[in-house]
Amino acid sequence: MQTPALRTAQAPLAITMGDPAGIGPEIVVKAFRDAPDVARGCFVAGDVGCMRRAAALLAKPGAPAPPVAQIEHPDEVPGVPPGCLPVLQVVAPVPTQLQIGRVSAAAGRAAGDAVTWAARAALAGEISAIVTAPLHKEALAAAGFEFPGHTELLQWEAARHLGRGVDEVPVRMMLANDELRTVLVSIHVSLRQAIEAVSFDGVLQTLRIAHAALSRALGRVPRIAVAGLNPHAGEGGLFGSEEQAIIAPAIAAACAEGIEASGPYAPDTVFMRARRGEFDAVIAMYHDQGLIPVKYLGVEKGVNVTLGLPLVRTSPDHGTAFDLAGTGRADAASLIEAIRVARSLVRQTGEIGCA
Repeated sequence: MQTPALRTAQAPLAITMGDPAGIGPEIVVKAFRDAPDVARGCFVAGDVGCMRRAAALLAKPGAPAPPVAQIEHPDEVPGVPPGCLPVLQVVAPVPTQLQIGRVSAAAGRAAGDAVTWAARAALAGEISAIVTAPLHKEALAAAGFEFPGHTELLQWEAARHLGRGVDEVPVRMMLANDELRTVLVSIHVSLRQAIEAVSFDGVLQTLRIAHAALSRALGRVPRIAVAGLNPHAGEGGLFGSEEQAIIAPAIAAACAEGIEASGPYAPDTVFMRARRGEFDAVIAMYHDQGLIPVKYLGVEKGVNVTLGLPLVRTSPDHGTAFDLAGTGRADAASLIEAIRVARSLVRQTGEIGCA
């Protein structure tokens, strides 16, 4: 097992470029151009040529894109002139003939390799946090990666670094904006598999992870609501038994540990109650149950935070948007918010040790 690494808030923050065939490079350039104070102290982990092409795409009279400055190590970030976009070449050069807006193994390889590099750099203490621009799961699979997305890839890298099994580094996805936080019991699996994943251990573990993360973030014990799996939270067993047999006992066990959890509540109303301030977060039983309400409130402010990792990782709450790639119209607001949240998490935790 490797010695835990420590990172401080002063270390640079890495933004992975995302799938080069998607909007990732464009929104990264926009973040540096439109929110220079937020992006200060950040650098891009990816491909210099790809980022220069994205900058050229966005350049227009009266609103020039920031010049791209190649760096050789994260420590060089403070010395980059103001207004420049520092890029560290961490992947094989992306082919210039790569077709924008299309799934390709080359794009998936570049995106996945950038995340792998950033994870290892964070675990080694070279960077303070990771903000990941969107990648495409189909492209990642075409490149030969065995992971369906960022979360699973980062979990595997963390487990490898710590010398543990993947199951020993449980992680959860939290989607959050100014109005709502939701933490998911299962992530990227089919709906049928997600239903099967609703177990006593899974719900209790999710409550523990959410409680620990939100206690640090809020500075107090968080109020956590738990959504049911079935309509009306099962209606006393009329529409399903999972609430009575699995979810309620897990909540009781969490409460016995000092976690302020309640439910299970009807999924069609619990998110509204949380938005009104009754709860600090909602535990959702599966991916779409939790993500639809957050994204409905506006993807421009939504941020994805991976809980349970021995590093800080955030991302925008949207995908590669192949239909917008190459048009220059993609909105960087969610990425900018993800950078803000990552900085805030680093400040809250101070020096973050690999646990």
